[in-house]
Amino acid sequence: MAKDESDLKKEGAFYRKKLLLNMIIPGIFVLLMWLVKLVEILFETDFSRFGIYPLTAKGLPGILFSPFIHANFTHLFSNTVPLFFLSLALFYFYSEVALKVFIWTYFLTGLLVWVGGREAWHIGASGVVYGLASFLFFSGIIRRYFRLIALSLLIVFLYGSMVWGLFPGKMNENEEKMERENGGHGEWEKEGK
Repeated sequence: MAKDESDLKKEGAFYRKKLLLNMIIPGIFVLLMWLVKLVEILFETDFSRFGIYPLTAKGLPGILFSPFIHANFTHLFSNTVPLFFLSLALFYFYSEVALKVFIWTYFLTGLLVWVGGREAWHIGASGVVYGLASFLFFSGIIRRYFRLIALSLLIVFLYGSMVWGLFPGKMNENEEKMERENGGHGEWEKEGK
């Protein structure tokens, strides 16, 4: 019986260590997002010009830089929480392919915005969040693995409303308020001049 208890402690220690190790890359990514925002505030500058501007050479660097640039702290926080937990789930449950999936998601979402976005500066990590949520959801369903299906259902429950943000339609009260406050421009997309 003492041996079973010892095995349980070792197993618990293993999973705690795995969880902490899998927090490293998501933690660094989120830390960089916050550091960029703090630099913008401290030096009273705006890095939006390093975002993605579709189908132009000046917008190409944004594929690399835009996920780190956010309009304000509300925008930053709304990307921080889902990005951290979705990337943590990716690295925890898919440790063998997680880095590849994360990198592909990072660059493909930026490229898709560059190819298909409207004429405006696009900033923020929302594309990466959508990509990670999609991967985790469909991978759990395809693999028919109980834990991954449960994770997929949790993702749909928590982030399923994100899908509706992709489609144009009637704005809710908060979006209408942001439009009025920003002179008719979306908060997280800045019009190009």
